[in-house]
Amino acid sequence: MLELAGIIILGILAQWVAWKFKIPAILPLILIGLAVGPLSTLYPEGFRLEDGSQWIQPIWNSQKGFFPGESLFYFVSLAIGIILFEGGLTLKMTEIKKVGGVIGKLISLGSIVTFFGAGVAAHYFLGLDWQVSFLFSGLIIVTGPTVITPILRNIPLKKDVSTVLKWEGILIDPIGALVAVLVFEFISVDAGGEFTKTALIEFGKIVLFGFTFGFTFAHALNFIINKKWVPHYLLNVFALAAVLGVFVLSDAFAHESGLLSVVVMGMVLGNSNSPYLKELLYFKESLSVLLISILFILLAANINIEDLLLIYNWKTAILFAVVVFVIRPIGVFLSTRGSSLKLNEKVFISWVGPRGIVAAGIASLFGLKLAKNGVEGAEYITPLVFMIVLGTVLLNATTARFFAKIIGVFLIKSEGVLILGASKVSRLLGHYLEINGRHVVLIDSNESNIEKAKELGLEAISTNIYSDTLLDNIELSDVGYLMALTGNPDINKYAINKFSKQFGENGTFRLVTTKEMLDNSNTPKEGLFSHKDDFNRLSELTRKHPSIQEIDLEDKAHYEKLITISNNDEDIIPLFVKDNEGELHIISSNNLEFKNIEGGYQLVYLGKPFDVENVSIAETKGAKDE
Repeated sequence: MLELAGIIILGILAQWVAWKFKIPAILPLILIGLAVGPLSTLYPEGFRLEDGSQWIQPIWNSQKGFFPGESLFYFVSLAIGIILFEGGLTLKMTEIKKVGGVIGKLISLGSIVTFFGAGVAAHYFLGLDWQVSFLFSGLIIVTGPTVITPILRNIPLKKDVSTVLKWEGILIDPIGALVAVLVFEFISVDAGGEFTKTALIEFGKIVLFGFTFGFTFAHALNFIINKKWVPHYLLNVFALAAVLGVFVLSDAFAHESGLLSVVVMGMVLGNSNSPYLKELLYFKESLSVLLISILFILLAANINIEDLLLIYNWKTAILFAVVVFVIRPIGVFLSTRGSSLKLNEKVFISWVGPRGIVAAGIASLFGLKLAKNGVEGAEYITPLVFMIVLGTVLLNATTARFFAKIIGVFLIKSEGVLILGASKVSRLLGHYLEINGRHVVLIDSNESNIEKAKELGLEAISTNIYSDTLLDNIELSDVGYLMALTGNPDINKYAINKFSKQFGENGTFRLVTTKEMLDNSNTPKEGLFSHKDDFNRLSELTRKHPSIQEIDLEDKAHYEKLITISNNDEDIIPLFVKDNEGELHIISSNNLEFKNIEGGYQLVYLGKPFDVENVSIAETKGAKDE
């Protein structure tokens, strides 16, 4: 009982540490596992157990222990099955079509380069059998969003670079897992012997039953959910039971086909139109966090000193260097050939390629299975993959920010704009900012508003402002301005308080409230556009005059005159000042305090055109002289 509770507590603590210090969770999890596992036997007297055993020893023997006999093997199998199912849920075929040629090549051509390059390197440097070598290379194809996101979260990058890295991690996760599963199953059908006709038939059965069961039961589960045959409170646990059932059933028909079934099941279900998909995904993500927290401490603890000594040599170091500094760059440069990415951007993408949770998890499972079947070299699988995972995560977590600055992909100033709310007002402003060269992202929980924004070609995200998903979105790393434009003042204020540090380094603004409009002495410093324009005024004016105007400015006095007119005209609301270089400066509610107005600047405003006779200072002076 004490061991189980300790593992759960340590796992959740590791997840918290990862969140606090913005590092991939797999790093503290594996380090904790090694600390309470094989390394605990090396502690000085007084800290190690009297009998010299590990603090936590997942497998002792067939009679006793935390996971006696094959029970650890069963737990790992089911846990990895659930994690792979959750990964499959995130793979959208429509998104693969949208992400562009570079990402498509990275997850195809880049994966092929890694698969064959790392396989050949493992064979010749470590002397591993070809089968084991290619299983190793199949496992390290996977990067994964869980390791990429924490590393890049606080590195302001050009949107193209962060997008490539994000989508590579998301899409290659289930695809790499699928490759690894297929390679493993090809090995396992005839472990230790030649690939005979019988072995090929067995492999065909695995693929057939894996795809058939995954596809069929995904549609069956989707049908049951959509027909509401399961009450809402049982929905998530019913889906969990279905996944476990498919895993076991598929294995019963074709041994080792369960993992393939759940990956396919997740992919099919993830590309369906089920209204409960988001809720199901959220549950699976939460469950995956708990399973991962337990799983990787156990897996790392299950490695013994002898396994670590296997890779404690210069050959392993050379293999690591070849995978990271040769094979990864070759894959990236071949995949990005002919793209718009610059040389320094390609180099940075080559540098950032941490291996993740799926690689480590499946490696441990496959290592256990192949060792049990007596496959020569199987004992190398788990420690080698753990070495690649830990090495790449440590390398990228400690050097990515510095390396980005060195090669010139680090954004010194974040010019992107995050707009909270995707109403017509926000869409109009977003479209204007976009055509003037700003990266604009609109967020809203209203699906209709999001769809209308996307129709305009704007980047729009459907999300709940109270969730933390925005903070994990590395594509927003170039955002330096936050504009809260919803009709709910409480939400606007909440967004300012929660996201100002992350997205508002250059400016954080919100619409004034109706109460603030009525009190001239209460002008908030973060107020937007003018002291007399709240969401209702903006919406009404957008309905009447859905266009953004520009007027040339002569000097600060001219600007102040225009602002005074706009403050007294219900059909004009000032928005931005455009300088001589085309850069837009957001006008706050203290709009008369704007400084450094020069000739050639422009006032950007919403509403009807200004009456030229009333606004030109030069013409006014000329009239007085006459």
